[in-house]
Amino acid sequence: MSIDLTTRYGSLTLRSPIVVGACPMSVDEQTRIAIESSGAGAIVLPSLFEEQISLWNQSRGKSLSDQEQQRVTQCNALAEATYCGNAETYLSIVNRASEQMHIPVIASLNGESEGNWLDFAGEVEEAGAAAIELAVHHSDALHQSGPRQIEESLVRLVTNINQAISIPLYLKLERDYTSLGHLSRQLSSGCQGLVMYGRKPNVEICLDSLSVRTHWGLTEPGSINQSLGEIMRVHSSCPTMSLAACGGISSSEDVIRSLLAGADVAMVTSAIYRHGPDVIRTMNDGLMEYMNQHQLTSIVELQEQRPLEFDQGAQRNAYAKALSSRIDPPADSNSNFHGDRYGHLDRRSAEQAGH
Repeated sequence: MSIDLTTRYGSLTLRSPIVVGACPMSVDEQTRIAIESSGAGAIVLPSLFEEQISLWNQSRGKSLSDQEQQRVTQCNALAEATYCGNAETYLSIVNRASEQMHIPVIASLNGESEGNWLDFAGEVEEAGAAAIELAVHHSDALHQSGPRQIEESLVRLVTNINQAISIPLYLKLERDYTSLGHLSRQLSSGCQGLVMYGRKPNVEICLDSLSVRTHWGLTEPGSINQSLGEIMRVHSSCPTMSLAACGGISSSEDVIRSLLAGADVAMVTSAIYRHGPDVIRTMNDGLMEYMNQHQLTSIVELQEQRPLEFDQGAQRNAYAKALSSRIDPPADSNSNFHGDRYGHLDRRSAEQAGH
């Protein structure tokens, strides 16, 4: 049986629903070739940051706001910490990758304010990017605002970028929003898809130096299960919005679950760091094997198995049951106490405890 893995991600047509997420490894040309050879549907380049774009604007004689000027002073350290160097180098990477590869190359921009840096999206399009993924980081200052102000700022930012380009725009979300279904409907006129979700660095407090430090690590395999319910809800609330599942996809089973939940593509990054680009081929093979077993010849037919929707009554019952289920102690424990996951003793155990 012939199986077609072609899928739509917004207005992009991809040969596979497996997309390589934004990461530094895609700067390397040989790695990009290996990723394409392994069967990826598209590749997202690492992010260029708002600060780097502001510096580029300054070098071209554009006036900067006080806020942008302040951020430019941080650019030297930022350039050393990123793999793309500066904005000019980034455009060269986009151009080279777009000319070299036969799959869509998606550029990634990362910022937080509504400033002149948004105009750079047009430069990225001219360099050959098939689409742009926008990652918005909310600073602590913005978190002092109410949720409505934050969402309105995000919608304006997306609208401004979308007006400057003719290629698809995708928005990578963080997990902080209170009503993703409502937000997705607000964003539907400005972007073609949502990436659920971008990661934040881990924050540590060093007890010896009384300092705060942040660091990144690979996402734990299977972490995508934490997002499946939210993907289902957003897909149900705004079915016209294309969705990308992102974060901890490490197997073909994770890919399949993501597609059944409502995602159009599954983004893979940490699994490639662990196992190399060949893991993409393994995931494609596993996806095709599943489809063959279920007599599905295309991704469209797989998507027709949706919607796996929440029954509100059943969901509430399952929630209550999970929180009140009894967890017994290990078999080798001398304790005869029994209780729920919060440590509440059942009546028999409470009576024993009272003796």
